[in-house]
Amino acid sequence: MITVSPFVSSEVETRSTSPLARPSTALGTNGSPLDVLSDFPAIPADWSYLDTAATSQKPQPVIDAITRAYGETYATVHRGVYQRSADMTIAYEAARERVARFIGAGSANEIVFVRGATEAINLVATCWGGTTLKAGDRILLSQLEHHSNIVPWQLLRDRTGIEIDVCPLTADGKIDLDAAEAMLTPQHKLVALAHVSNVLGSVLDVRCAADLAHKVGAKLLVDGCQAVPRLPVDVAALGADFYVFSGHKLYGPSGIGVLWARPELLDAMPPYQGGGSMIDRVSFERTTYAPPPQRFEAGTPHIVGALGLHAAIDYVEGIGLPAIHAHETALVTATREALRGINSVTLFGPEDSAGIVSFAMEGVHPHDIGTILDEGQVAIRAGHHCAQPLMEALGVPATARASFGVYNGLADVDALVRGLERVRRIFG
Repeated sequence: MITVSPFVSSEVETRSTSPLARPSTALGTNGSPLDVLSDFPAIPADWSYLDTAATSQKPQPVIDAITRAYGETYATVHRGVYQRSADMTIAYEAARERVARFIGAGSANEIVFVRGATEAINLVATCWGGTTLKAGDRILLSQLEHHSNIVPWQLLRDRTGIEIDVCPLTADGKIDLDAAEAMLTPQHKLVALAHVSNVLGSVLDVRCAADLAHKVGAKLLVDGCQAVPRLPVDVAALGADFYVFSGHKLYGPSGIGVLWARPELLDAMPPYQGGGSMIDRVSFERTTYAPPPQRFEAGTPHIVGALGLHAAIDYVEGIGLPAIHAHETALVTATREALRGINSVTLFGPEDSAGIVSFAMEGVHPHDIGTILDEGQVAIRAGHHCAQPLMEALGVPATARASFGVYNGLADVDALVRGLERVRRIFG
């Protein structure tokens, strides 16, 4: 029997009679599809928001959780002896446990709260890479990585003298794991790859990548920002050593993210920052540190962000990640088929991309595409998407990108296509 999460609204708001025009992502007890658009107050009925890969809109249960935390139950955590502080501490740590269950971690102590995936990768580069790697060691990245999975390793290279290698892509825009296998040597100590490309939507075979990395004694770090809102993730089954993601792409608040790492790696890593909460005992002669994860969470944490992330995970799992992935896959298929009918459009990435479609229109800069679409109430992303090396590999300065969420439907695809036809007419 399929049940409905209490976080999913039962109200129905329809923009089209098409079965995909509104997500059929959850079933009520009567087997009828639920419409989730009404759960997102920031999306008016006449606006097509197609920039979820940049940041997701927030459902009402997440907004309510944040409002309630600030307005009714707010207090600091881990310090106060009064009841409200104790209650907030319980709620904060319950969010950590919720994240652990969501990604299949063995323990909540493997979950470190950070500001986002960017900080998580920088933490690993500093605390693991800075103490483990030395001149002559190598790191393998890929051509499609986000800048956040490139620049921290370059900074580490400049400090330590390590070398960075770059794995090419297949013809359809996936990380070429055959090439990676040929490139990997015992000198490689880390492989750092995106689970889902933020530009192409291509999905990495993480288990295969983990096996290749471990075969030469390297660790695997996975950037899961675009994966966790779309695909079920089980870090144990995937075989990763580090996994990172940001809450704001998972229908949660900004300013909160997650680093998961194997416990033996966290235990061996020194603190990232110094301050309150991350200590055991402080004296002017010597300071000892708390065990993970507190060791890496200096200062007052983003308490309400963690509670909002908890609500976001409940919301997503109430719908079901397999259902979300199937829904977004159908929208990607419909979009690619429609854009193929516009002979001036070039599509990038694989046919089975996860929720993301990047494209270019001959003779029109992506920024102009985005501006004209915005006039028609269609919001996309245009630019290099923090992936300039990938743009170079694609041979373009930028792309236009449509990315989908649970609130999108065929009506949004239709609006995108109408907008692009208008772009074509304007530019001849």
